[in-house]
Amino acid sequence: MVEIGYTMMTEQAGPRDLVDHVVRAERAGFDFSVTSDHYFPWLDSQGHAPYAWSVLGAAAQATERIPLMTYVTCPTTRYHPAVVAQKAATLHLLSQGRFRLGLGSGENLNEHVVGGGWPAAHIRLDMLEEAVTIIRSLFDGDNVNHHGAHFDVENARLFDLPDTPPPIGVAVSGEHACEIAGHLADLLIATEPEPELISAFDRHGGAGKPKVGQLPVCYDTDRDAAITRAHDQFRWFGGGWPVNSELPGPDAFASATRFVRPEDVADSIPCGDDVESVVEAVRAFTDAGFTEVALVQIGGDRQEPFLDWAEQKLLPALREL
Repeated sequence: MVEIGYTMMTEQAGPRDLVDHVVRAERAGFDFSVTSDHYFPWLDSQGHAPYAWSVLGAAAQATERIPLMTYVTCPTTRYHPAVVAQKAATLHLLSQGRFRLGLGSGENLNEHVVGGGWPAAHIRLDMLEEAVTIIRSLFDGDNVNHHGAHFDVENARLFDLPDTPPPIGVAVSGEHACEIAGHLADLLIATEPEPELISAFDRHGGAGKPKVGQLPVCYDTDRDAAITRAHDQFRWFGGGWPVNSELPGPDAFASATRFVRPEDVADSIPCGDDVESVVEAVRAFTDAGFTEVALVQIGGDRQEPFLDWAEQKLLPALREL
């Protein structure tokens, strides 16, 4: 049976609201949660971008059962991998073993802020691979000295380290990333239900490991209002990773999506209160081989109605998959 997660989308709500939302999601019966880790929202209309790791620390204390996960953190530019390892180990301790570290090669949108430039895609993947290796060494309790192609680590060691380190997930969108994930990760992360990603991950060593997808939805009893909100805040979603990872800021996302129509968004994102449309969208992931799917309710001020609906109608239907 597929596990259904809830997304704390930091681009569309402030930190206190995000914690309140995940507490309510736990009460509603979601199996796990994930949290985006951004410096900017994709579009100004989303309106937020608090520091994800502070939100996660608060969520770890405010919740009791629900697993937490970054979806995803880039450990190569804005953060050094040695710092990511320390943050993840601390959060795993705070949550009493409920944290998973989701990693990816990043987006220009967030990583440009430190002024280091934005490398080509193949270099970003090389950096990600080296970063994961460093993080794993620190999770093993080693005293790490590393001088690699992209990172230096000088006499680093984690003193507050859980007995079992947090599982590491790697976000994938192509063969090279699947190879890295298959060799180094404990789980796969992807945002599109593509069977080719699953088969490539399995081929490179990922067979039997969890595969986590993500699906945006826009619940509202007024379908037209849902479509309008989804278009206003999430029309960037259909741009695809090769494009979205390169755009430098919300203005660029607004420009790149200026010709996207509300009906285009409605064709790709379940909008309204039809349970079956969400079930079918989740089924696309399960049919592709995903074992977990995290839902994103679009609209920071529309989480409570969504969570009520999910508890009463949506989650029971999804349990039948």
